[in-house]
This record gives sequence, structure tokens and C-alpha cells, in this order.
Amino acid sequence: MTVPAEDIRPAPLADALSERYLAYALSTIVARSLPDVRDGLKPVHRRLLYAMRLLKLDPATGYKKCARVVGDVIGKYHPHGDASVYDALVRLAQDFAVRYPLVDGQGNFGNIDGDGAAAMRYTEARLTDVAMALMDGLDENAVDFRATYDGEENEPIVMPAAFPNLLANGSSGIAVGMATNIPPHNAGELCDALQLLIRNPDAGLPELVAHVKGPDFPTGGSLVESPDAILEAYRTGRGSFRLRAKWEVERLSHGLYQIVVTEIPYQVQKSKVIERIADLLNGKKLPILSDVRDESAEDVRIVLEPKNRSVDPDVLMEHLFKNTDLEIRFGLNMNVLDGDGVPRVMSLKEVLQAFLDHRHDVLIRRSGHRLDKIAHRLEVLEGYLIAYLNLDEVIRIIREYDDAKVQLMKAFSLSDVQADAILNMRLRSLRKLEEDEIRGEHGSLSGEKAELEALLSNEPLRWKAIAAEITLTKKKFGQHTALGKRRTVVAEPPSATVVPLEAVIEREAITVLLSEKGWIRAVKGHVDSFDDVKFKDGDQLKTACQTHTTDRILIFGTNGRFYTILGDRIQRGRGFGEPVRLIVDLPNEAEIAALFVHQPNRKLLLASQDARGFIVAENDVIAQTRQGKQILTPADGAQAVFCLPIEPGHDHVATVGDNRKLLVFALEEIPEMARGRGVILQKYSDGGLSDLKLFKGSDGLTFRRGEQTRTESDFSSWLGKRASVGKLPPQGFPRNNRF
Repeated sequence: MTVPAEDIRPAPLADALSERYLAYALSTIVARSLPDVRDGLKPVHRRLLYAMRLLKLDPATGYKKCARVVGDVIGKYHPHGDASVYDALVRLAQDFAVRYPLVDGQGNFGNIDGDGAAAMRYTEARLTDVAMALMDGLDENAVDFRATYDGEENEPIVMPAAFPNLLANGSSGIAVGMATNIPPHNAGELCDALQLLIRNPDAGLPELVAHVKGPDFPTGGSLVESPDAILEAYRTGRGSFRLRAKWEVERLSHGLYQIVVTEIPYQVQKSKVIERIADLLNGKKLPILSDVRDESAEDVRIVLEPKNRSVDPDVLMEHLFKNTDLEIRFGLNMNVLDGDGVPRVMSLKEVLQAFLDHRHDVLIRRSGHRLDKIAHRLEVLEGYLIAYLNLDEVIRIIREYDDAKVQLMKAFSLSDVQADAILNMRLRSLRKLEEDEIRGEHGSLSGEKAELEALLSNEPLRWKAIAAEITLTKKKFGQHTALGKRRTVVAEPPSATVVPLEAVIEREAITVLLSEKGWIRAVKGHVDSFDDVKFKDGDQLKTACQTHTTDRILIFGTNGRFYTILGDRIQRGRGFGEPVRLIVDLPNEAEIAALFVHQPNRKLLLASQDARGFIVAENDVIAQTRQGKQILTPADGAQAVFCLPIEPGHDHVATVGDNRKLLVFALEEIPEMARGRGVILQKYSDGGLSDLKLFKGSDGLTFRRGEQTRTESDFSSWLGKRASVGKLPPQGFPRNNRF
């Protein structure tokens, strides 16, 4: 029989789950995913650096196997899998992933194409000067330590951080309910901004951004974000930066040229970019590009060959920027753990100030630690000096008494530390030269003690010392060094370059066919005869138009909406095509009133069944989405039925109603509008508009009479003002009331 556990506490399942999930979430946020604002490190990175420091892997020594480092980290400090720890180590060594590498790797640590590093047993590593700067002062009580997970070792809670690592190297991570994404920046520019904050703590964000011009990515590229957007992102701690590849034109012989991409955006795999460009080529989505080649060695060199010398390089690159990762938006989300371990989103100024406050605390702690060391050493030196002044008596006491320490302390009023120091003194130190050296050291330390005491009692003096430290950091890692030179160019936002359709679609002649039941297709070439064209049973040709794959086809629905279809989008080849309603969102209750090829700058006359209409610019009816664009708004129960292009010379309008009344009036009486219901074209007591015609007055009004065309040169009998009733048409006018 199973004995139940004694500690059974009834609790609602929801409470038990929420309590445990909250504990997990806090653990993920604080101990895994978010960096500390003071040193910019997550726990795994901090533990890696600390373990390498204890292994004495400083820049001046040799390398050690990465497996040794990973073993120490997971065995002593970080109880997680070796793969995750090694991945973190590898990233700290990749100069294309980290702006200022913290690990100096030897061996295969991966590449910008996305290839992974070799196994940890094959690679070696040691610390860099940047990593050493982050840990400068660890032995001087600069920061607090805590016990490791098993209680056998101690580890630093945060690094002293003489280097602004959070912004310099950036960070990214996904916690529970929150995430962080900070791009890398230029360390020299950060030092300039920190110096400004020390001189003027009330400095505004525009003044800081004048120094920190924007992110500085390890892979370079061009930052083409607007200054206002950059300022707003740094003000709120959230935003994004538009980053483009860097490219140049190489001139060849005979007027030919090729485009060479020399830098690609941060965290973009070069191989993926080339694959995407190749896909565009194979899909005939980029007819102005002939070929793409990867000629990269250690540097990036992607060669793009245009189709011919007349291709505009800016147009070609603009299309690639829009359709490939040669342009990206890098998000900014400065969500970090503050000095109290609380996650929050900080502005640029808050992050810089937090770093300065940490350096101020480190300076006070290191100065206090040094004072304690000096005080101890001065106490010892003073004991030595007493011994030199009373050397014979000291020797006598040591020779004659078993409790020499007690007797010395009693005879010369020595402290316990001083007595131990005298008893442990070597005989060779009794030379006269040693006494002089002790007096000199005592004087030097006394002077240093006075300086430290003045430093600790004077805040402006401390900030001056911090400014000197930052100046030294800039000298080692600033813009004038090979490592610190800015790599990402800050450029003007690009102007809106219009990419012509001919640049992305191969221009071919086609004929678009629309059936009565709304099926649309295209046949190759310009076709005049449709005798061989087949349709579904019960269906037939409604309209056809000759066009090209680069043209836009406009569809006017009886609901008053315009829809736009690119010629290349229409299905070609054998078959019956596809329903228009699969291409655009034409409602089931609406039909197609007109289909025609878009001609820029042309104007259209629109009219509904209730004889209301207006003129609209054809450029304004282009729809960007499947939903179309509402232009004419028919009245309840009416439909949009006419869409006539206004050709040069058209100056009159003829309307005929269901009541067989004809009206002719001047085209200029119809207003031009962007959208709406329109004005009355002809007035009816019953029925609606039957037909509408545009014509040139000097040519007369024409209409079909059987197989013949009749022209009324004198149409003055029907000429009137817009919105008139009109008169009966001339004899012979078709009985169906259509021109």
C-alpha cells in the first residue's frame, strides 16, 4: 500500500500553474534572455569571460581548446547544455556578428554565408583586449560576487565594465512576454557622448545623437534612416533602422559596366541573398539583370551583370532593395535589466547614464579597496621603521623571550599586524638600503592615500577621473583605431525611385479575353480573329483588348469600383483561364461593366443607370489592392454601367433614355471629380439611361442603322443643357435605344 506524502496542500490548479509559470518567466527574463544595462552581458556571456579569465586566457598568452572553456563553464557556473554555451562562445568570436569581439578565436568559427563553426574540440580561444577591459578591477572589490549554482565557487554579479559594451556590441534575446534587440554602435562615438554627459548631465537627446549618429554594424552597409526617425527611436527606446547594402559601379570596356555589392546588411546570410536574386532571374521577374556571381573571398563581392548598357543602375538596385535582403529594417528595442535587476525599456540617454553611474560605483569601490590595502601596508611599514630605529632591542627580545610577539607589542606599542611583520622579516632586509626604500615607499603611499581620500570626498573629482578613464577607452578602441573605425556609412534617405514595370517584367504582346461569365485569360501576341478561341459550354466572348504584359488592365464593376490587374498576372496558355473574381474581390452581385488598358493621364466619363455621372482622371482610379477603389457611388437600386474614355477632340455628350428621348450637350458641363455620385446627365420621368456616347461636334452624331452607319451633321434639334429631358431621336434611330 502506497503511503501518501505528508506535505499535501490543496490549491486551485490555476493558482498553482500561474505561480510556477511566473517563476519560470522571471528566471528566463533575469537569468537568461535580457542583458544587464551596466555591462551589456547576459549570464552565459559573463560566465564565459570569467571562466576564461580564471584559465588565464588573456591576450598575451596562448590559446586553449574551446572544449576546455566550455567544460569549466558548464561544470562550475552555467548548468546548461554544452551546445548552447559553445554557440555563445562562437558568436563572441565572430567579427561579422559582434562589432567588438570579446573572444579571439583560432580555427573555423563559421562565416557570413551561414556555415557553422567546427566542433569545440577543434577550435581554440582566448580573451581580447575589449574583454579584459570589461573585467578590469574584478580583483579590487569593484563588484559583488555571489555563490554559483552548487555553492562551491563564486561568480561576479556584473562586470566592472570599463567599456560601454551594451551599446557597442548590442544584444538580442526573447524572454517570456518581452524581448530585446539592440544594434551595435561605434565605441568612439559612445565615449564622446559619455564625455558630454559628464560635462553636462542635462544634455538633451539631440546633442547626444550629434555624437551617436546611429548604429555601426560589423558588416558595414549604409544607414539610410531619416534623422527624425533615428532621434525618435533613441528617445523612446523603440524603433527601427533602415539598412542597405553598399554597392558601386565598375566600368568595363565598350561602355559596359557591372554592379559590385561590397557590404551586405547585418545578420544577412550572403548565400541566401544570392539564392533570392537567382530566383528572381529564373522566374523572369528581373529582365534587366543578366547574371549574378559570387566572387567573395574574405571580403564580400557579389557581381551583378545588367542586361545591357542602357539599364539604369539605380533602377536595378532599387528593385533588388525592395525584393531581397540587400535592404532590411533592423529593430531597436532597448529592453534591459537596470541596476536593480528590473527589466524596462530605456532611452539612449538613460542607457548612457546607467553606464556612468555604474562606473562611478566601481570607482568608489576600487578606491576604497585600494585605501584599505594602503592602510595595511602603511601599518606594516611603520612597524618596520620602529624596528630599524630599535634594532638591537628588537633582536634582544626575539633572542631572549619565547613570547617575543607579546613582548614586542608591549615594548614598542606595536599592533598585531606590525609584530607579525617584524617577526617574519628576513635578515637580509636589515640593510641600511632597505630602510631608505621603506621610508620612500611610506612617503609615496601616504601621498596616494591623501589623493584617494580627496577623491572619495569630492564628487566632481571622481567624475573627472571617470572622464579620464573614458578618454583612455576611446584611445584604445575609438574611431582612430583599426578596430574602432566606423564601418556603417550614415547616408541620406533615398528618394522615391520609381521602378518601371519593364524593369521587373519581360514585355510581351498579349491579347486579353473576357467571357460573358467572367472568365479571363490571355493569348500570346495581338490577335484580331477569335474564331478558334474556345469557351466553356454556354459561355462566349464578351470583350477583348490588345496589350502587353507590362500594362495595367482596368476593370470597372457595376458596383462603381475600379480594379487593377497587371498584364503579367493574367493566366496564359491553353485552357479557359480563371474567373476574374479569383484575381480581384469583385462581389457576386456585381458584374463587369468595362475592361480596358490603362493609359496614363487620360480621363474617363462614368455614368450610372439613373443618368448620374462625372469625369475622373484615369490616374486616380488605379487600385493597389484586390479590394479595388470605390470611385462612382450608384444610388440604391442603380448600377454603374458606363465608363467611356475621353479621346482628344471629344467635346459633346449624347445620352438616350429608356423613354427614347435623346439629349446632346457640351462635355464641359460635366464636372471632374475624384469620387462620388455625380451630377444629373439627363432627366427622366420614368426609366433610366439606355446609352451614352462621346463625340466631336464638328464630325456630327453617328449611330448604327442596321448594317450601316448614319451621321446627323445637324444635331441642333437635340442640343440642350445638361439635365434636360431631350427630344425624340431622328427617324431610323435603332429601336433598342443604343447608338
